[in-house]
Amino acid sequence: MKSSNLKTTRPPVRSKIFLDGGDPEETKEIIETLGFLDGQTTNPTLISKNPEAAKRLEAGEKFSKEEIFDFYKDVVTEISQIIPEGSVSIEVYSDANTRAEEMLAQGKEMYQWVPNAHIKYPTTKEGLKAASESVKLGMRVNMTLVFTQAQAAAVYSATSGAKKGDVFISPFIGRLDDRGDNGMDLIKNILRMYADGDGHVEVLTASVRNMDHFNEALRLGSDIITAPFNIINEWAKAGAKVPDENCKYSVNLKEIPFENLDLNADWESFDTYDQLTDKGIEKFSDDWNSLIK
Repeated sequence: MKSSNLKTTRPPVRSKIFLDGGDPEETKEIIETLGFLDGQTTNPTLISKNPEAAKRLEAGEKFSKEEIFDFYKDVVTEISQIIPEGSVSIEVYSDANTRAEEMLAQGKEMYQWVPNAHIKYPTTKEGLKAASESVKLGMRVNMTLVFTQAQAAAVYSATSGAKKGDVFISPFIGRLDDRGDNGMDLIKNILRMYADGDGHVEVLTASVRNMDHFNEALRLGSDIITAPFNIINEWAKAGAKVPDENCKYSVNLKEIPFENLDLNADWESFDTYDQLTDKGIEKFSDDWNSLIK
């Protein structure tokens, strides 16, 4: 990679910028092009698309369970070394039958892999139980596959007492758009709801599909935005500009109305079920299992 395009100053963005990917070479290239990177999110699907994993599968070779966890550890360790001051999200394996105790056991092990880990749990009853115990142990967590404001309220309540920076919440806007709902409304609604809280949960806009998503997340002031290589690369090459208040986000999608929810209510009082969360868990587990003998 050429170094002539390396930026030396960070653009005036409020949001932290994360790369959504499982290839350390992409991490290096984004830093070279953009000049900085605040973190990276990984998941089983992204690890299954890692070039080395893909090459192995193309050769008809799969991993044992021990080998795939070692491979995942090697990937996130390399990423962590590239962005030692940033965050690296590592996702536990879960399917419809995985209990909180199993997730927590995985999370505790994965948390030791790198010094800047956030452990990703699905935003289900079991995932929330695991997250609640994790923050009590001083672990950093990233609650993923969020599709409703009630799930966001439950995350806030379940992780009460955590420090700012220790808890992320990842609403998947692209998958809401796929369902016909305006995913960016969910980001706006969660930010509005959390404005009345203590700030210990940071909103990480995820499932970013295009530059319109990315720019609107910037305009709304999402705490963090995670996006795939092609989108961050496009933004960087266009000058990493920040949209102003006059930038209009217009889509022909169903509005998601704001709900008045009590952040101090017991987390188990919230309805945290959403079909898209179940579908996301199934997709991640299928992609993970596709790597295993």
